[in-house]
Amino acid sequence: MAETTYFPRHLILGGAMVSGMLLALAVHMLGARYGLDLGGLWRSDSTEFMPAGAAIAWWLIATAGFSGGYFVATLMDSAASGRIPNRMRQFLIAVGVLVLAGVGQAASAPSAVPTVAGMLGGLAALILGTVMAFCGAHFALRKR
Repeated sequence: MAETTYFPRHLILGGAMVSGMLLALAVHMLGARYGLDLGGLWRSDSTEFMPAGAAIAWWLIATAGFSGGYFVATLMDSAASGRIPNRMRQFLIAVGVLVLAGVGQAASAPSAVPTVAGMLGGLAALILGTVMAFCGAHFALRKR
């Protein structure tokens, strides 16, 4: 019987963080396309205390980063020992291609968000996605 091999913990953690961060940025771009933008937090023309779209975007980005980090860490941990079936691998590749195509389409459209608010929203999504992806990956690797 073949011996089980494992990726180093730091490699899994780094890969899961990058993947979770990219997924969070993809959710941020797709959400901004539909009016769920973190840039609403820095707008001065709003009369509300905090726009509901910004709060929903915050939670969607955090959820995407955490779940992306968790699932990628789990998949990378099981991939080294060859426990991922081919059909699952093909499904994950297809989902990744579709997400990247949707993000590319959303990113190429003109933005209705002011430049500074969009830049601050993108930076906040990047930081939030990275922190939550780290938390998800650390939670997945904790049991190992």
